[in-house]
Amino acid sequence: MGMFRRACPTILAAGMVLMVGAAMPLAAERQAPAASDQIQLSFAPVVKRVAPAVVNVYASRTIRQSVSPFFADPFFRQFFGDQFGAPSTRVQRALGSGVIIDASGLVVTNFHVVARADQVKVALADKREFPAQIILKDQRSDLAVLRIRDGSGARFPTIGFADSDKVEVGDLVLAIGDPFGVGQTVTSGIVSAFAHIPGGPSQDQYFIQTDAAINPGNSGGALVDMSGRLIGINRMIVTPSGGSSGIGFAIPSNLVKVVAEAAVHGGTPERPWLGVDLQEVTPDIAAGLGLDTPHGVLVANVDPSGPGAAAGLKSGDLIVAVDGVDVEDLGMLNYRLATKGVGGTVTLGVMHDGKLYTADVALKPAPETVARDERTIGGSSPFSGLSVVNLSPAVADEIGYAGDPHGVIVKNVKAGSPAAYAGFRPGDVIARINGTNIESTRQLADAADKPTNVWNFTVRRGDRVINGQLRG
Repeated sequence: MGMFRRACPTILAAGMVLMVGAAMPLAAERQAPAASDQIQLSFAPVVKRVAPAVVNVYASRTIRQSVSPFFADPFFRQFFGDQFGAPSTRVQRALGSGVIIDASGLVVTNFHVVARADQVKVALADKREFPAQIILKDQRSDLAVLRIRDGSGARFPTIGFADSDKVEVGDLVLAIGDPFGVGQTVTSGIVSAFAHIPGGPSQDQYFIQTDAAINPGNSGGALVDMSGRLIGINRMIVTPSGGSSGIGFAIPSNLVKVVAEAAVHGGTPERPWLGVDLQEVTPDIAAGLGLDTPHGVLVANVDPSGPGAAAGLKSGDLIVAVDGVDVEDLGMLNYRLATKGVGGTVTLGVMHDGKLYTADVALKPAPETVARDERTIGGSSPFSGLSVVNLSPAVADEIGYAGDPHGVIVKNVKAGSPAAYAGFRPGDVIARINGTNIESTRQLADAADKPTNVWNFTVRRGDRVINGQLRG
C-alpha cells in the first residue's frame, strides 16, 4: 500500500488524521481518542433525539369469503354438504411506519398502509403498543393521520416540522423506519433530486428523492435533516429487485403539515380549485409554443364560472410560476397549490404569445355542483358490490380524478363481490348500461335492478373507454 501522497487528509478507523507525507500502517490498532478533535463524527445524537417518535404501524383487515359461489346454490350443497360452502375468513395484514407529530398522540403514516384496514395498532420504539384510531385518510397525498392515547395521560415524543421548501439537493438526510418488520433501523444519504415517481399519476406528484436506503416497511417513516426535523414522510422506492436501489421518495413535510392540520380541525384537506383543465407540456407542445425545453403547465380549457376565468386565464396560457417559484410540470403546480390551502390569493406567472404576465387567482375549494348521493349497489347483477357517488369538481378533487367531473364514479369495490369478479375498479366512471346513459347513482341503481341476462356497459378508466359485456 506504501505511502499516501495526496494533498488531502484521510480519516483512519481509529479516528486519527493522516496528513500528506505520513506513513499509514497496513493494520492500525484501534485506539481511544486522546483529544476532543479526534472524536469521530456521528449521526447518533440526531438519531437519539428523533427515533423515539418513529413508530411501527400494524394494519389488519378481516375478509369473509366462500370457497366458491356455486356452493351458495342449495342444489350443490345437497350433494357436497355445507363444509365446502361454509364462509371462511382470512386476515390481510400490512406493515408500515409512522411519525408522532403531536405529543397528544397524533401519528402520520401513508394512506396505502391503512387504506383498507379495520384494525390498526401502533408500536413505539420503547415496545409499548397502542390501538390506533384512523381520523383522516387522504388518498390523493397518500397520507393518513392516526390517534393513539395513553391512559396515564403521559405525553408522547415528537418530531418537529422543517420547511421542506428550503431543502436542497445535496443535503444530508436520515431515513428511519421498520423495513421488512426487522425492527427500527436508520439509514443515511443525501437529497438527490426533487422529482415525480416514474410512471406515477400527475396529481400532487412532487417528492423529495433520496439515496438513503428505503425498503418495504419504511413507508410512513421519517426523513429528517441534521437538526432532527421532519422534512418528509417516506413513501416508496423504485426498484427492479424489491430491495433498495438508492432511489427513494418522500412526501415533503409542507404537504404533510397541511394534511395534519386538517385532521386536527376535524376536516379533510381542501385544495384550491382553479377551474381550468391543465395539460402537461410535451416536447411537441413545447416546440409549438417556441420553448427550448418542456416546462410549465398548459391551460387547455377554462370554466367560465371558476376563479381562473375571473383572474383572466385563457386557453393556451402557460403557467410557469406560483408566487415567484418556478413550476416545471403539473405535479409541481398541484403541490404548490395544495400547500397554499384555500383562502386568500395566489399569484401565477403566466406566458401568453411569448409574453409574461401575472394573474392573481382566488384560492377557492372546488364546488360540489351535484349531491354525492353515495349508494352501494346490491342484488345479483355484475354491479353488485360497487359503492358509487355522483361526480362533481369537489369529488374529483378529493379522489384525484383528472377527467370530466360529471357522471357516476366508483368509490369502492367490495372484495369477493360480483363487481370485483367482473373487474371493476375504484375510479371507474360508469357511463352507460344497456343503452342507457348513466348520469346519477340513482340511474345506476335502477339499471342494475332491471332483470336481464346480458349487460352491455361502457366505462371510462383514466384516458381509456372500455366497452364490455357481462352475462347475468
